[in-house]
Amino acid sequence: MTRKQKVELLRPVRLFSGLGPKALGEVADLMTEISFAANRYIVRQGQVGTGFYLITAGRARVVRGDRTLNTLGPGEFFGELSVLDQSPRMAHVVTVEPTNVLALASWDFTKLLEANAKVTLTLLKEVAARLRGASESPAH
Repeated sequence: MTRKQKVELLRPVRLFSGLGPKALGEVADLMTEISFAANRYIVRQGQVGTGFYLITAGRARVVRGDRTLNTLGPGEFFGELSVLDQSPRMAHVVTVEPTNVLALASWDFTKLLEANAKVTLTLLKEVAARLRGASESPAH
């Protein structure tokens, strides 16, 4: 995948909305495309996270135990919490169909957050929204 193609995939993602063309290009240069077949783990619950992932094609389920918490598709991302706090992942992410992602290593993601306040603020808002959503869900 070319730098230009990666930039086009990153541009509409809310997390990167505050970045200009040059910065988007720099992020694109750090990201690696990975393809997964259907029914494959992208990340496993309990493992320490070493990367951030953006789905570019396909779909994946977020699973904790026997329960599906969410289904993610193109433009949605995951892995930010484990990268932020270096703690084990809270859920599995398993592909539903053949799925492509752009992956960003944790050390590169950390550098991005340190260098760009807009990305950091957007990420914090996203994490807060996810926490609120989880808190407002009825417990079973």
